Amino acid sequence: MPNSFTLSLVKVKERRIIASVPVLGRTRWTLFDAAAGVFYVNIADPPQIVVLASSDPSRIARTIAIPAPGPHGLDFDVERRRLFCACDAKRLVVLEADSGEVSKQLQLSGSPDVIFFNLLLRSLYVAIGDPGIVEVFDTKKLKQIETIPTEPGAHTIGFDAERSKIYAFLPKTHRAAVYVDKG
Repeated sequence: MPNSFTLSLVKVKERRIIASVPVLGRTRWTLFDAAAGVFYVNIADPPQIVVLASSDPSRIARTIAIPAPGPHGLDFDVERRRLFCACDAKRLVVLEADSGEVSKQLQLSGSPDVIFFNLLLRSLYVAIGDPGIVEVFDTKKLKQIETIPTEPGAHTIGFDAERSKIYAFLPKTHRAAVYVDKG
């Protein structure tokens, strides 16, 4: 339904909504930047990231246009202040968090499921259900360094940052898989 999408912030301890902000499209992923005190939220269409200040969550502080359709996965390199946005259009968009400027776009092998940034190894993992892979990117050089096969339809569900482990459900073979990045 047009004009029916909102961002809602919930005060969990009190179990109440503290703000509800209309947005232009369906939300997909969010993260919090503690240093800047803002939330970044992917919007599928129009392709953008909405920025909400935690000091005033009742309104949109700014928007960042994404140059590829379907922003999906989102993660953040706190030290380098970069956002990684994986899009349905098989693109990985790297942005400067503070300015919103696009610094690089990289090709993906399919539409992403989820992404995880590994601060310890400076790696970014992009899970892709079709064809069933995890693409690994070196975030210093901003280039793909490895492709890990999973299986078609795999759902990558978690990342253990301390142990550099990625967890995935493999529905075709009724298994779960754990992948370890040893750097």
